[in-house]
Amino acid sequence: MSLVRIAALVGVIAFTSGPAVPAAALEVLSSEAQERGPTPATAEQIRAAIDQLADLHYPTRMAAGRTIRRAPSAQVVPALLQAVDGHADGFVRFRALILLTGYSDPRIDDAISTALASPNDRLREVAYAYFEQHPQASRAPRLLAALDKEAGEFVRPALIRALAAIPRDARVVDVLLRDSMRGVDFFRSTVIEAIGDYRIAAAIPRLSEIARLDGPLQDDAATALGKIGDKTAVNTLAALQQSAPKENQPAIAAAICLLGINCPSHLGYLEKTLTFAETYPGYQDLVRSAAAGLGHVARQGNEDAARILFDVGVPSSDPLRAPISLAVGLVALRNTPLLLKTLQARTDLDGAVGLVAEAFDMLEEDLEEERFFVAIRKEYWAAPEGSPLRKLCQTLINKLDF
Repeated sequence: MSLVRIAALVGVIAFTSGPAVPAAALEVLSSEAQERGPTPATAEQIRAAIDQLADLHYPTRMAAGRTIRRAPSAQVVPALLQAVDGHADGFVRFRALILLTGYSDPRIDDAISTALASPNDRLREVAYAYFEQHPQASRAPRLLAALDKEAGEFVRPALIRALAAIPRDARVVDVLLRDSMRGVDFFRSTVIEAIGDYRIAAAIPRLSEIARLDGPLQDDAATALGKIGDKTAVNTLAALQQSAPKENQPAIAAAICLLGINCPSHLGYLEKTLTFAETYPGYQDLVRSAAAGLGHVARQGNEDAARILFDVGVPSSDPLRAPISLAVGLVALRNTPLLLKTLQARTDLDGAVGLVAEAFDMLEEDLEEERFFVAIRKEYWAAPEGSPLRKLCQTLINKLDF
């Protein structure tokens, strides 16, 4: 199970109609719009844009986000801080907090810390996700105390990851090991994934134990063992190749590749699994497992895995396309340099960027998407004018509406 959540879970589908969009907003959202850097805006314009962050009409919301991102930070940060603190619309407070994370300002940490006590689940989720990206050992006691009472279905995973990101703390490791074995599978999966992502080697015996058990967490545990990268796990994974059900075999192959063992062969198997499923429908479990496995390998920096996802994904159609697109989206969010390098090598750039855009439509990883937007704009301005990289970044800015 992944931390990915489909946008429909929070009713984004409902944001399809609303008031007419001002001509200026439509111009900003035009496919010809250019990234021009800081754009002066009045205080009234910034406040109006913040109010529109919850508008039901998608182009209006996106134009508002663009206005805020491109206004001078000295104007925007105080306005966003004020919105987070007291705006009447809870969704505006959530979006304002997301946008705040794209800036460097000492006041932001205080706003994030305050959000941890909010009754608004969205604000707490953003706060924990922010702390994952800015881990500090001193926060461990507060996060551990929060774990005892946090029950939000989509908040608790962010809290787990914030804990796992803290530099090695014996108390944190003990809690993660404990929670990998208790509770519902959804939360256990979150713990196992975080253990793997942050390479907590002390968990190898526990993960090996979980991997040997038939059930929905077997592939999660195998993947986590691969991410940790300790080759002593190869015996466990090799045994699983003989005993695990066929729908878990792609995850096991990816895990062995992550250990650096016979990776070209395992990537070839994953690619063949995807193309087989495209030719012979009805193997959706294998498709999801193979696409996710390639995504895990690509996120660790493997260029061949990223290439395979695009090679198979660009010409594909559903039901094969959606799992591949989701894997590509997570590569974009968690290894943006590799994504840019891969896209620059494509001769089918429109289709490849379209695959990324479809992933962003499905994913609801708001904070990570904002970090991606910030990274792309930095790459845009750092690249020479007229260079392929700048043109690529401009394409992403236009296609992804940010």
